[in-house]
Formats: sequence, C-alpha cells, structure tokens
Amino acid sequence: MIETLAALLFAHILADFVFQTDTMVARKHEPKMLVLHAVIVLVTAQIALGRVDAWEPLALAAAHIVIDMVKVYALPDKLSSFFADQAAHLVTLFAVALNAPTLFANGLWAKLAPVPALMALGGGFILATFAGAHVLRLLVKRWDTEDVALPSGLPGGGELIGLLERGIIFLLVLTDNPAGVGFLIAAKSVLRFDTTREDQDVGEYVIIGTLASFGWALAVSWATLALMAYLPPLGFPPVSP
Repeated sequence: MIETLAALLFAHILADFVFQTDTMVARKHEPKMLVLHAVIVLVTAQIALGRVDAWEPLALAAAHIVIDMVKVYALPDKLSSFFADQAAHLVTLFAVALNAPTLFANGLWAKLAPVPALMALGGGFILATFAGAHVLRLLVKRWDTEDVALPSGLPGGGELIGLLERGIIFLLVLTDNPAGVGFLIAAKSVLRFDTTREDQDVGEYVIIGTLASFGWALAVSWATLALMAYLPPLGFPPVSP
C-alpha cells in the first residue's frame, strides 16, 4: 500500500506543481482548463503506477476535478483555501491507496525496488521548492501592496533565492546534516541586515517570508524522510556528515 501511496503522491505533486502552468491556474474557472488539468492528473497517475488498465486513476481524476471546482468557484484565493484543497486531495489519495493497495505492485515499475523511494524523494524536493514558492506568495499576499515599499532588485531574484534556500535545506536534512541550516540562516541574516534595519515594515516582511520559507522546507524534508523510512531503500551508500 505504501508504494502505491508514494506513486500517487508523486503523480499529484507533478500534476499540481509542475505541469500546471500559471496560465492554467489563472484560467481554471474555464471548463476546458479544468478538464485539461484532470487529464494531466490521470496521465501522471497512470505513468507513476506503471499501468493504464486500472479504473482507480480515472476515479482519482474525477475526484480531483470536483475538488478543484469547489476551490475555484466557492473558496477565496487564500492560504487557508490552498491547504483545504490539498487536504481534500490527500484524502482521495489515501482512499485510493487503501482501497487498491496493490496498484503499484501490479504495475510496470514493481520490480524496480528503488522507484517508490525515488518518487518520494523527487516529490518531496518539488514540494519543498516550487510548492513552497506558491505557499509563500499566498502568505505574504496581504502585504504585497504599495504600503510596503520593497527594495528593488533583480527581476525574480527574491523568488530564485527562496527556491535555492529551500532546495539547500532539503538536501541538508536528507543527507543528515540539519546543523547546516543554522549556517544558512546566519548567512541570510548577514546579507539582509541593512535592508531589515532601515525599514521596519520591510524588515518584518523579510523575517516573515524567511521563517515561513525555512519552516516549510524543514517540514517537507522531515515528512519526506518519514515516508521514505517505510519504502524500500534507494541502495545508495550513506553520506558521511
């Protein structure tokens, strides 16, 4: 069952945070975009499971489109709506894995023991980095106004810094070097010192974003480790601290 769950989680993360473009999100109120997203959900689930003969991915795609319709038409574009939406998707993934625990075992990748752990690892990395960027945008959305005059910088530079820092945190935790996160915090504090000292609003904005980014990356990293503990090992030699 856990291998099936890992495959479905990986497929869901790909469908929602990799193959779903900003344009698709902006136009998700259009029926054709909802259908396109459902097709992507179906195909990614079939590929991750290594089979196209099962009906469960079809049911999963149908449930996914219903949940997305509720979010698009009934919920505001807020962080709480995002978490409610993702929680509902997780319930459907667990339901399918519990109802059909051998989906992965009867699929194309079943004989490749490291595949589920690789899926968990890849999914965790995407969730920590790219999904984290979406979470942070929703979190600081209320302050993204003219009232907070953020300093100018490279176009997209702040978002890239966030992706890099969360990626580094993910790698540090997964290689059993969590102490390195402290050095990362110290380095960012030094680099941002002048900015946060000169303007209290900007300083608080930066602190909130930084703490949320680090907290998200750590939480996802530990969740990935917890999932991988129940999966067949990757077979790589341990990384010495």
